[in-house]
Amino acid sequence: MNWKIIGRSIGHADMRKRIFAVIGILIVFRVLAQLPVPLGDSQTLRQVLTNLFNSSSSPQLLSYINVLSGGALANFSILIAGMGPYINASIIMQLLTKAIPQLEALHKEGEFGQKKINQYTRMLTFPLAIIQSIGSIYLIRTAAQSIGGVGDITAHASLMQWVVMVSALTGGSMLLMWLGELATEQGIGNGISLLITVGIVSRLPSNIGQIYKALVPKGHHMKWFGVKLPINHQQLIFGLVTLFVGIGITWVVVMLNEAARNLTINYAKRVQGNRTYGGITTTLPVKLIAAGVIPIIFAVAFLSVPSFAGQLMQGSHNHSIASIGTTLVSWFQNPSATTFATEGIKAYIYPVVYFLLVFVFTFFYTGVTFNSKEIAENLHKQGGFIEGVRGGEQTEKYLSRIINRLTLFGAFSLGILAIIPIIAQIFVNVSITIGGTSVLILVSVALQTLRAVESRALMVTYDQYSQPEFFSDNELNDTLNPKPRFIRRFTSKVPKRAKKASKS
Repeated sequence: MNWKIIGRSIGHADMRKRIFAVIGILIVFRVLAQLPVPLGDSQTLRQVLTNLFNSSSSPQLLSYINVLSGGALANFSILIAGMGPYINASIIMQLLTKAIPQLEALHKEGEFGQKKINQYTRMLTFPLAIIQSIGSIYLIRTAAQSIGGVGDITAHASLMQWVVMVSALTGGSMLLMWLGELATEQGIGNGISLLITVGIVSRLPSNIGQIYKALVPKGHHMKWFGVKLPINHQQLIFGLVTLFVGIGITWVVVMLNEAARNLTINYAKRVQGNRTYGGITTTLPVKLIAAGVIPIIFAVAFLSVPSFAGQLMQGSHNHSIASIGTTLVSWFQNPSATTFATEGIKAYIYPVVYFLLVFVFTFFYTGVTFNSKEIAENLHKQGGFIEGVRGGEQTEKYLSRIINRLTLFGAFSLGILAIIPIIAQIFVNVSITIGGTSVLILVSVALQTLRAVESRALMVTYDQYSQPEFFSDNELNDTLNPKPRFIRRFTSKVPKRAKKASKS
């Protein structure tokens, strides 16, 4: 990372305008996250949300949505749906591109095809936003009845109020998608990723406060260099261990995010006319975690289905159905330290299933996004080959074997990162929503944004390389005032001796 070039680019008005535009968009996002949904009594709503998110048995899906929405769910803001509909639409379009030949052909048409696919993604986002808005309201209502300790928060809502609520949530999601695309157009990072990152960062102070309250009980004091601190020796050691574990997890996540295997690609020489093409060597990087955080999003969505269905079944008048619903809720709820201590092996069902789902979805999504056959065909058409491997089918098998080995380790690592908050709750009796998954998002987005900023800085400062101070005086004088060169002119005169010899 060239920080000198980035610092030099700040002096350009265009770079400052782009940075301030992105900062302004992020501020607008944080303001919108505080606007409440027009629903019922605000005091009752605040009581419900306080009871819900302070509970250690709060559903993992609610905590995950609350993190990605930047606390909008806890505030019952119009941005409850967040970037979920747009992310789901993008994933669906990626899957459909591989399944439908027409979309696959459109994807291969270059920039025009990509614009059409993006347009279809925006169109698909709208109905998904409506569905997710209704589902979010029902999910909060159901969880509030079973965990929050109050009744139905939508009991007195009329049809018009429902229309207003769903319209507000849908409009907030579409507005958020538009703000993300505006930030992307500035060319200093992916706007959607930046909004998600800001949402995660905004929850850091409250999560750190919760961990501090759990680690520092009242009534314990310790003197350190004459200063009285509200902490005992045991809690101090535990806090330091927690700090070092957090730093270690961040370092591991950076290594996993940047880990890749570089395959050497050689291009054969070919001559066309007077020109020679090829004869170069490049590398094909294959990332360790090619799927990113998409498998975790899939796993959380699928894992929330049994718990949600169980909550619906608990309200049934049939005793057997209600019993099954109670079992599903107890099995697939977010476990806490108390749950691990009292329920035994039943508390480990949720983290084990969560790990397995992340593991399976990592292989699934990597197989969709990394097409070994297509890469082998493209290399064959361009005259490229992997060193030591024959082209065609052998290259396809080689790439499949490489990606499967990397994905095996990557899927295991991603599964461990996903269940780190659940494992941490065994030792800390507090709901930790920012764990390995959030750190992975923060690291990947930070590195991606820094690379985009460096690229934009190179473009902005490119004209400086033509200024005089970038060249030596001798080179500049030679360039501006070239010295005349006298070239000997060759004539067709024949020497006298040769003329006489020819006459004779």
